[in-house]
Amino acid sequence: MIKWIFKWLFRLFVLLVVLGVILFLSFNSISRVFVEHQIRAQTGMDAEIGKISMGLLTPTATVENFKLYNSPDFGGTPFLKISELHIEYDRAALARHEIHVILARFNLDEFDIVKNEAGQTNIFPRGITLPPKQFLGTNFMANLKRQTGYDFKGIDVLNVSIGKVRFIDLKDPQNNREQTIGIENLLVKNVKSPVDLAGLAVYIVLKSNGFFNSLVDQKNPGPDILKLIGQ
Repeated sequence: MIKWIFKWLFRLFVLLVVLGVILFLSFNSISRVFVEHQIRAQTGMDAEIGKISMGLLTPTATVENFKLYNSPDFGGTPFLKISELHIEYDRAALARHEIHVILARFNLDEFDIVKNEAGQTNIFPRGITLPPKQFLGTNFMANLKRQTGYDFKGIDVLNVSIGKVRFIDLKDPQNNREQTIGIENLLVKNVKSPVDLAGLAVYIVLKSNGFFNSLVDQKNPGPDILKLIGQ
């Protein structure tokens, strides 16, 4: 169970980093449409952004009302809704081609697990396509450096809020259900790799009231998380 939660937390962490990289590399042409296009190019998934703001005098970037949609084989249904992604970064590190985030505030309103008519889910075991395959080699951080030219140095403080999770069965809507997780402003410090999210994974399981139990094959829980992330 913990490994399964850890797996989708890892993918959300990758999404957070990818979004950050896109923002950092978009200073000269920042716009909502441009970033939506870049996310589509990087993930293969449609994105919708309500608002983007970049600090002119302060090193900050904020994305509001962000929605990411599943691929057509999952009906193009929503995948996640983020009301706010706020990043405060180290400008001097960026000049050294390093990504050092001082504060990342991540408010996840809704996360949707979708089972399509073929019985596959968008998370497990088939997995989502985040990010492109070249990011998911034996060492995520090394591959990120090769693809972007930037070293990821970590997040000093990650402020996490999680609203609810939904299960959507496209074949049998009677199986649809949702669970409020209700995590607000949980602080995770010194996040340098997905391994540092282990405590958050445990807390989500405790707050889920068994929601994920029926979605996980306990006899075949998938690859060990350390192997998954190349540690």
